[in-house]
Amino acid sequence: MIKTKKKIVMLFPCVGRRVALLKLFRRASSRLGCRSVFIGSDVTEHAAALQCCNRKYLVKPVTHRRYREQMLEIIRQEKVDLIVPTVDLDLPVWAELRESLARNGCTALISTPNVVRICQDKRLMFRFLKKHGFDTPQTMTVAQARKLTRHRFPYFLKPWDGYAGRGSYLARNREELQFFSRRVPNCIVQEFIDGDEHTVDVLVDFNGRVRCVVPRRRLQVRSGEVSKALTVKHPLIMQRSKKLVETLGAGPGIVTIQCFLTRKNEIKFIEINPRFGGGIPLSIQAGADFPRWLLQLWLGKMPRIKPDGWRDNLLMLRYDDAIWVQK
Repeated sequence: MIKTKKKIVMLFPCVGRRVALLKLFRRASSRLGCRSVFIGSDVTEHAAALQCCNRKYLVKPVTHRRYREQMLEIIRQEKVDLIVPTVDLDLPVWAELRESLARNGCTALISTPNVVRICQDKRLMFRFLKKHGFDTPQTMTVAQARKLTRHRFPYFLKPWDGYAGRGSYLARNREELQFFSRRVPNCIVQEFIDGDEHTVDVLVDFNGRVRCVVPRRRLQVRSGEVSKALTVKHPLIMQRSKKLVETLGAGPGIVTIQCFLTRKNEIKFIEINPRFGGGIPLSIQAGADFPRWLLQLWLGKMPRIKPDGWRDNLLMLRYDDAIWVQK
């Protein structure tokens, strides 16, 4: 993948609140001497990150039949070079389009449709992890859980197609299991894991090679997104996360993994998201400059990436900021 031009047109669909990510891509582009155009799309003009884009588009929701058509029109009109997905909702769209887009000179940082399907269906993910020897919480259907004669409460209930922690509940007894299982759509029942939750950012190049792995211990989460976290150089988490991404065949781009580290030093994988995670600015600030490395790779250059060359024990404390728009 050799690119010679110095102008890069980047599209951030469903850009929402990804202000920090946009700024980091802008910084990376500037350091590489590239002239970049940032295109953002969202369903509302009040999306904060839209205000940081060179050009912005209002589009239909991802579930609308015209969403795909609108996005393809933006790509054609703006001559988009690189697509950076930021949320789970439209990943299947980009996965299905990635080959046809590539033939027309546009690169989407997205995995294959099959990988996205496994990542977005927690039942398939559980079977994949078990089949390939990765430890994960025991997962059951509601019917299977109700048939058990002996329970090991608490259980964690959530939708098999959920995202951002929405619709998740803790059931501490049979009554709560009955109540919450009726309330959660597409409900699955998981073994509750007591341990420290980690997010792992994994960089995959355009040849499918894992180039860098950064675990972050989640200290506080708000509305499904991390607000306080700490980089952690944990060799076993790094090794197993690398192996998981390689086995799955995910990439190119960033793959975000969620796992628990138990008191027995067991690693229990619970989520895989083939996209940039909300807390990734911490990894970048620690020295894993994913935007710069991805742009270098896209330009056909070979960035010098030291897999463990990022800072350990860097603490991120996120807070609310504001974008001012004159109406």
